[in-house]
Amino acid sequence: MPRRTATMLASTLMLIALLCAGVFITVPYAEMSPGPTVNTLGDHGGEPVLQISGRKTYPTTGHLNMTTVRVTSADYNMNLVEAVYGWLAHDNKVVPHDTLYPNGKTEEQSTQENAEEFSQSQESAKVAALEKLDVPVQSWVIVSTVKKGSPAEGALHAGDVIKAVDGTTVKETTDVAKLVTKHKVGEKVVFTIVPAAEQAAAEKANRAATKTQDITITTAKSDDDGAERAIVGISAGTDHTFPFTIDIKLADVGGPSAGLMFALGIYDKLTSGSLTGGKFVAGTGTIDDDGTVGPIGGIEMKTVGARDKGAQYFLTPADNCAAAAKDTPEGLTLIKVGTIGDALSALKDIRSGDTGDLPKCSTK
Repeated sequence: MPRRTATMLASTLMLIALLCAGVFITVPYAEMSPGPTVNTLGDHGGEPVLQISGRKTYPTTGHLNMTTVRVTSADYNMNLVEAVYGWLAHDNKVVPHDTLYPNGKTEEQSTQENAEEFSQSQESAKVAALEKLDVPVQSWVIVSTVKKGSPAEGALHAGDVIKAVDGTTVKETTDVAKLVTKHKVGEKVVFTIVPAAEQAAAEKANRAATKTQDITITTAKSDDDGAERAIVGISAGTDHTFPFTIDIKLADVGGPSAGLMFALGIYDKLTSGSLTGGKFVAGTGTIDDDGTVGPIGGIEMKTVGARDKGAQYFLTPADNCAAAAKDTPEGLTLIKVGTIGDALSALKDIRSGDTGDLPKCSTK
């Protein structure tokens, strides 16, 4: 066999061997790619995404699209060939597995966490939109979660309204931790609550909840750090009562990143005229009750997904701007927003065609 032929054959066999090895060698990575994008002003799955009753609504035009990222499952074993392909692919991103599923988090745990964040983002979107419209919203502090094995387990329950701690009225979620940590480990702390069932019954009957209980709990030492800090094992959250019904219908989506776009969609439906002027606007960002827009993950995937669907403008959280601007899809304008007010101001310029002074994202 001629030497050249033998060399080519050996090289080919080596390449085949390497490819085969790459298929069977697994690596601790996961992949992110552009996910679905949905117009919050439109329909999804045969029904409107935003359904409002008990209040006058107005026709809308254009798009206010929320964006998503598709990720590989927690138990997916990526092989070396797939990882290399993902690194080379422009629209995909390969990241360490622990970035998406830290501390061995299971698929079920991740799904549950994302569902809780998605639910909370919907509530905050409603509050932010209505506050911007000067529509009053009743709010109160609740038990959000109870840690398994903690002193509060069995004594307090998710949804209980926290009226006071040791007789001091609770007005903000941060009040709860401040009042509890005034105690030493092993001391008793008294929670005055409205049980979740009583609160639910009161809301259903459109009346104020009147049945309260005093629950005494002995504090324990926090296991989060080395400090001698007293805890009872709950996290506090906020619940609201709205003056009319706002339902957000969007299945198979999780996480908090659609908050801004939901808030804008609600605002648009409750005001006359078109917020977008018929333009295709997409975006992302968490939102707090006060309208503050927060950063999200996978910004590069979301801008690609938005542009592929036809978006012209992309509302980008201020903290994500630099990363997004490094590889902006052609034809997409990235707009920097820090609050719902920033977004509304940008939309005013977009619908008027006066886009020269839009706060555009940069790599700086």
